[in-house]
Amino acid sequence: MENRKGVSPSHTAQASTPSASIFNFLVSIFALAVFVAGCAAPGEPIERKARAPTPVADLAATQRGNEVALTFTLPKESVDRRPLKQSPTIEIYRGFTPAPVGAGAAPSAPANPTLLVTIPSAMVDQYDDRGHIRFVDSLKPEDFTQHPGAQALYIVRTRTSPKKTSADSNVSALRIEPAADAITDLQALVTHQGVVLTWTPPRTTVIGVAPPIIGYRIYRQEAVRASPPTQSVQVLKSNNTSVRIGECVAPPFRDTQIEFGNTYVYTVRSVAQYPDLQIESLDSTFIDVTPQNTFPPDAPQGLLVPAHDSAPAYFDLSWSISPDNDIAGYNIYRTEQEGARGDKLNPQLLLTPSFRDMNVVSGHRYFYTVTAVDRAGNESPASAAASGEMPAAVPD
Repeated sequence: MENRKGVSPSHTAQASTPSASIFNFLVSIFALAVFVAGCAAPGEPIERKARAPTPVADLAATQRGNEVALTFTLPKESVDRRPLKQSPTIEIYRGFTPAPVGAGAAPSAPANPTLLVTIPSAMVDQYDDRGHIRFVDSLKPEDFTQHPGAQALYIVRTRTSPKKTSADSNVSALRIEPAADAITDLQALVTHQGVVLTWTPPRTTVIGVAPPIIGYRIYRQEAVRASPPTQSVQVLKSNNTSVRIGECVAPPFRDTQIEFGNTYVYTVRSVAQYPDLQIESLDSTFIDVTPQNTFPPDAPQGLLVPAHDSAPAYFDLSWSISPDNDIAGYNIYRTEQEGARGDKLNPQLLLTPSFRDMNVVSGHRYFYTVTAVDRAGNESPASAAASGEMPAAVPD
């Protein structure tokens, strides 16, 4: 009988275990890689390079005072119409050329413009003004002396990286001249008819004698009391919400469209006349006024005191209607001593220019005066006195 020795099944399994584990591990790693790759959304290429923005197309420039305000819309897309991931960096350039004579072709970009400012992407929001970028270029005296009678040319470029810069914007050109110095001594006087503004006309610019001043523009803003109240006027001045309310060729200016008790902030700008150009100055000093109605109306006129002989005795008084448009009523005073004011006869304001005095005594002489009272409670001076004498009773 033959006996054969073989390897038992258990030994075979034990010997093959390490190789199977390594194989299973590699298969798992491969499957995981395939799974992760499958998680990425198809058709979403990863943008690895910055893209050049579309050029600015609505650059505009206006001068007020010795400042040029530039406004434009920031591009939102790249030249291949892809949305920009963030606001691009802004570069603003300026150059000067002689002012053209008469109407000519559209201005071309300056040959060697000067870079005025670079606004980093992170700071762009600070120049946002209701959806547009606004930058103010403050002109210096040498800009006028070195370029007399010139026009300033502005262009804007934007970029998403140093190598991805947009093309030039449209060119915004404007003739520049020095404005008259801002008014520094604006004053206000409250009268019954309104607020009267006075100032000294400016005589100089940053480079010399001012050109003729052909007029003044008056601006006003109305304060709405904030909390705390002491901040309201200062907040108003910084919000640049002034509205032009009138013009004049010389001071003073009277603002009659006011309401007593409201607070108003005023500023005045002069307009300088050059041969073919008008330049408005910067704001004068601001002045805030809260007019109060402390002005009494005029004394009533035409007081009459006709006598009545019938019994019971009385006087019917009448006078002319006050011409003031804010009269609330009238008071009537009586005395038996000439020149004295006497006592008020009406417990409440009289709404009409008439009064019947039933408390008179036969044989007495009375002196009457009347005053007008406005809605603010200001009482006018007394009218001229009028007198009446009630005849003595005739004995039966």
